[in-house]
Amino acid sequence: MNDNHLENSFSSAKRFHKIVNNAPTVEELCSGLRNGNRSMLAQAITLIESNADHHFKKAQDLLQQILPFSGNSVRIGITGVPGAGKSTFIDSFGMYLCEQGIKVAVLAVDPSSKRSGGSILGDKTRMEHLSRSKMAFIRPSPTGGKLGGVHRKTKESIALCEAAGYEVIIVETVGVGQSEVMVRDMVDFFMLLVLTGAGDELQGMKKGIMELADAIVVNKADGDNEAFARKTKDEYNRILHFLQPSTTGWETRAYVCSSLYNKGIEEIWKTMERFIHETTQTGVFEERRRKQTKDWMHALITDQLQLQFYAHEKIKELLPQLEKAVVEGDQPVTSAVDLLFKNFYEKK
Repeated sequence: MNDNHLENSFSSAKRFHKIVNNAPTVEELCSGLRNGNRSMLAQAITLIESNADHHFKKAQDLLQQILPFSGNSVRIGITGVPGAGKSTFIDSFGMYLCEQGIKVAVLAVDPSSKRSGGSILGDKTRMEHLSRSKMAFIRPSPTGGKLGGVHRKTKESIALCEAAGYEVIIVETVGVGQSEVMVRDMVDFFMLLVLTGAGDELQGMKKGIMELADAIVVNKADGDNEAFARKTKDEYNRILHFLQPSTTGWETRAYVCSSLYNKGIEEIWKTMERFIHETTQTGVFEERRRKQTKDWMHALITDQLQLQFYAHEKIKELLPQLEKAVVEGDQPVTSAVDLLFKNFYEKK
């Protein structure tokens, strides 16, 4: 038994060594992306998601090379109340697009456990039809418990998917409030998925989230629930009439669909196409894209500053001591922070 255990451990170590040493070069990754190789796309996203210092430059080199081939997609953000059926909708909607000959990538931003650091990566099993399509790519990406990570990594993942030829990029949010704002800032069209009973749902929904949406879709409009869903749609449309639209010149409306029976899916896609056409004509689409690029830059600046701060040798030495002093009431928080920054900026 022990010999087998040692042999298995040795085999695992050899496989890991082979993976590390056979990692594709930037040129190989770029070529693979341009040829639509899904394995290379997955490896490229893993590279940019890595927080390892030695991966950072390689990731930046890759992004620099693929940037001219990005930007040619429709970026769709989808959020929804618990139980609204986001994964089922994306599965149905994505399959509809694939059947139209459109390549679809899904970046599902998963919540990470604050206690264990683990993540809920079940999207591929929930999107059972789409995950089997050769026209689709699904990538669950844990946030690491840090909302800023959504912005930093998902923007790069979108660019990589676009370089790989995916024409529609769907970003599914965790549905926790602040993440919706971040995803709104990185997509063209933002959709809120809800269930029947607008009055009940609004009790737990901030008005601000509704104001982010370019469309509200009442899901599960089938069987005995269909009439109720249409009534809910009308209620939302009355509410939307009094809210500020998310996109200049566009009227946000509510729609119904049944992801289970593929009803209303085509109308939703037609609405998105009309949105792209109208906002392109008015210049709003291009202006939003420019703002997205600027926001990406500022997010990267903030993230790099944070990484450099916590990686600083003096900070790593002082931080535990100052945390203890602050918690025990021996030192004010403000003076502890001031001391940390003095050491951070001190010349080596």
